[in-house]
Amino acid sequence: MEETYLLNVEGVKKKILHGGQGELPKLQDGSKITFHFQTLKDDFERTVIDDSRDAGIPMEIIVGKMFKLEIWETLLSSMRTGEVAEFWCDTIHTGMYALVSRGMRRIAEGRDPLEGQKHRCGMGNMFDYHSTGYKDLDELQRTPQPLIFIIELFRVEEPSAYKRDTWAMSKEEKLAAVPVLHSEGNRLVLRKEFKQAATKYQEAVICLRNLQAKEKPWEDGWLKLESLVTPLVLNYCQCQLELGEYYEVLEHTTELLQKHNDNAKAYFKRAKAHAAVWNEREAREDFMRVAHLDPSMAAAVKKELKQLGERMRKKHVEDRKRYQGLFQSHQGL
Repeated sequence: MEETYLLNVEGVKKKILHGGQGELPKLQDGSKITFHFQTLKDDFERTVIDDSRDAGIPMEIIVGKMFKLEIWETLLSSMRTGEVAEFWCDTIHTGMYALVSRGMRRIAEGRDPLEGQKHRCGMGNMFDYHSTGYKDLDELQRTPQPLIFIIELFRVEEPSAYKRDTWAMSKEEKLAAVPVLHSEGNRLVLRKEFKQAATKYQEAVICLRNLQAKEKPWEDGWLKLESLVTPLVLNYCQCQLELGEYYEVLEHTTELLQKHNDNAKAYFKRAKAHAAVWNEREAREDFMRVAHLDPSMAAAVKKELKQLGERMRKKHVEDRKRYQGLFQSHQGL
């Protein structure tokens, strides 16, 4: 079944490749659309730029939320469930595709789609977008051109029918989600399910970091969000200590202390991570900072220093025996 339609939208042509079922979906802000897509160049070879099937999961967009390629909502609104259609779109609709594709590729790679973006004026963002990090998209950005989209629509869900991913939430929704995620993380910690708890804390931090990206660093809005981030990062680090991920704890606590060098809890967790990987001098320095910054933690610091001393003495004895054995073996030879 191949018929060409005009959607009463300038610069768009539609060809139905496989018919769908039911009525046309009624899209509203917050509706989630699930579909597979291919993006092709309008050249002789019909060069493939992106194919959602390569990622192994369908594409999802939220109507009216954080999506830069508005024409896709128009295209999808003309499709029925199960339909496969090919759309030709002129350059007036495809100029932003390189940036949209960059975000989608980063999500598929398990990275934050907003990674690297800073709070900058529009002129500054032009320089940020000078390179997408992908050679083919850089070429497409320099020379915008008509594109072909082949789309298969799977389903359209109303806002109340699914759990919203944090990246697709509005500012208010993210702020409301943070305490819920924090509470869920705490509940999982009590059950000693540290890996699952770490995931909850991490998701809450991502919500807040995305909001912070829109604020000016160190001003009131940014600082308020940072005050929510700090305890979540510390809880995340505690989970990683329990899981034995000591170098990750070192990384996150060091990053936190670069901003807040008076945070005794961050020094305490970093000291424990240093001790776990035999960095005795660094561990002792951090423990002493903890006692100086927060005298109420002096007893805990004393206990940790005693344990560290015992572990290091035991290690030195074992090392001495090992080296002695190697020396005797060498003499025998």
